[in-house]
Amino acid sequence: MVILDDTGWSDFGCFGSEIRTPTIDRLAAGGLRYTNFHVTPMCSPTRACLLTGRNNHKLGMRFIADTDTGFANSRGRVDPDVPLLPTHLRTADYGSYLVGKWHLTPGHEITPAGPFHNWPVPRGFDRYYGFMDGCTDQHAPELYEDNHQVQPDPDPDYHLSADLADRAIGYLREHRTYRPDSPFYLQLALGATHAPFQAPKEYIECYLDVFAKGWDRTRADRLRRQAEAGLVPEGTELTARNPGVAPWDDLTEDERTLFTHLQAAYAGFLEHADAQLGRVVAALEEWGALENTVVLVMSDNGASREGGPQGAVDVNAPYNGVGQSVAQELSRLDRLGGPQGPAHYPEGWATAGNTPFRLYKQYTDLGGVRVPLVVHWPRGIADAGGIRDQFVHAVDVAPTLLELAGVPSDRGAFDGRSIAGTFADATAPAPRETQYFEMLGHRAIRHQGWKAVATHVPGTPYEDDVWRLYDTTRDFSECHDLAAEEPDQLKLLCELWEEEAAAHGVFPLDDRPLKELLALDTGQGMLSARRVVLEAGSGHVPAACRITGSNRTMRATARLRHAADGVVLASGTSAGGYVLYVQDGHLVFEHRLLDAHVRCVSPRPLPAGEVTAGFLLERREDRSARLVLEVAGEAVAGAEIPMTAARLSGFGLDVGRDTLSQVSPSYTGEFPLPADALIDVTLDFTGPGSADELADVLEATE
Repeated sequence: MVILDDTGWSDFGCFGSEIRTPTIDRLAAGGLRYTNFHVTPMCSPTRACLLTGRNNHKLGMRFIADTDTGFANSRGRVDPDVPLLPTHLRTADYGSYLVGKWHLTPGHEITPAGPFHNWPVPRGFDRYYGFMDGCTDQHAPELYEDNHQVQPDPDPDYHLSADLADRAIGYLREHRTYRPDSPFYLQLALGATHAPFQAPKEYIECYLDVFAKGWDRTRADRLRRQAEAGLVPEGTELTARNPGVAPWDDLTEDERTLFTHLQAAYAGFLEHADAQLGRVVAALEEWGALENTVVLVMSDNGASREGGPQGAVDVNAPYNGVGQSVAQELSRLDRLGGPQGPAHYPEGWATAGNTPFRLYKQYTDLGGVRVPLVVHWPRGIADAGGIRDQFVHAVDVAPTLLELAGVPSDRGAFDGRSIAGTFADATAPAPRETQYFEMLGHRAIRHQGWKAVATHVPGTPYEDDVWRLYDTTRDFSECHDLAAEEPDQLKLLCELWEEEAAAHGVFPLDDRPLKELLALDTGQGMLSARRVVLEAGSGHVPAACRITGSNRTMRATARLRHAADGVVLASGTSAGGYVLYVQDGHLVFEHRLLDAHVRCVSPRPLPAGEVTAGFLLERREDRSARLVLEVAGEAVAGAEIPMTAARLSGFGLDVGRDTLSQVSPSYTGEFPLPADALIDVTLDFTGPGSADELADVLEATE
């Protein structure tokens, strides 16, 4: 089961795209494309549905796994009493392996000490390698293996997609060697194509001419190809351009140049991911296993608008709410896609990714919930290249796989139903007639070919929502609202939504914006800590702990047995972070965010013998800060930091070394302090952290 992230319905080549996805296209040509496959509008709930066969609200995964709201439908994890797919498969001696994104563990439980009960291995997987959060830097990811942290290869050409493919192949090779008579389940959950978009330059540059035509022509071209391929019914219409998205021809030349490059970065990211999947498929083929392996390729939700109207060459700008001019972004194009160019595209390209549908991820319109699905199984699918238009939902995947695996299961334990019957019969009925949707107050329901949907405005009464009605049997892209013409049908669906919501734990409805939910002060994690002591040799402090930014007034004090050159404390990467180190005996502090690089050096070397050294960062309301270097409790130097941030990069904090991607160019490698030099580093925070600012970051990244 291959799960891509934030990939739109039309982004695979075999679904009408200009983007080259030869591996996925080959799988589609030898298998089936499902054109009516639905998910939830966000990643964590979709993954919960895929792994359980149950609707997400009743599992406690109403939206994402970062926050526990206290309500039963939103606990930030899958209900511990619900077995996941690998647990079911274990009864038939399956080996089960998860490689890549998890995002089903509450953020405060992602620490070197756990607790681990919501991590992949305790939830049923035999092995795990990947990242726990919703997204990560492809060049400098925070990685975990089973129940412990690991550090990726510091190779300058490292890329997470390639690493995940390597590990997937490795797990399967070991399975073949040591369990040759047992079947396997592999879940390959790539970071692509969730921002940041990062890929080798050769993958990006070849798309500059392709997408110079802009998003309007791209949408029209994709719909035409979809119609020619039989993916959409004849006469399918293109929905109107999403609100706030400008006509391409109305943009300035500089805007078109920037936006073309950002879409090229996305396209290169996807093609590069397809190439890594190709290596996994090639391994299966080499072993003679591809013929009888069921391969599913999908996305977890529709394309994301979180790059905003302009996108960015460096996501640390929009992720921190920092406005940048087009000229500033253009000046960074030489970094695009690399360690210092973690990009995101503007929402106009997300609109194109969801062609021909309306809206995006987070919404219950088709742009949020309809995604591509490819199923390849030569031994079980004779209709190579076939297209299936039955309504299918993420909850139908687990029952399907269990049926194919011959694993007995209680039909009543699932909300979904197997779609195995559609493999052989293009006219087989859809497994179910009814499916509800809800996300952040947005609601929808599909029943017997009709669809009702309401986009909710937070803070307004739900009874004031305007429901739209579509006949999906005649209106594939949901262009024509029939609410006025069919009031009785709309009333029936609205009542049915209430019934389904009550049955599946949707209530109480919670229309607080995502930012407000993420900012809840529920005592989770280390955000409320006033003092944190990190001993020498401590493990990596993940970004999920929420104390690794520079957005709080804080004092860092290191106790040194003796002065020695090396890194005392480092947070972030070369794309953004801060670091305290000793070089040539002098204490140095550096802070990097976007194009602002601040360096402060003590005028005199540290004294001999035991000494304390650190800094005081006094953060102001305008997000600037005063930095004071301190030695033996005395101020020795100072500097101004023009902009602090809760998210300096997607990488956390280390003591005694600067791992993986160095914050400062003033040294090479980890530049560790000698083992006998450091006792510990104490972080003292003045006042609680800014939950609102962290929520801004989490909302932007999710």
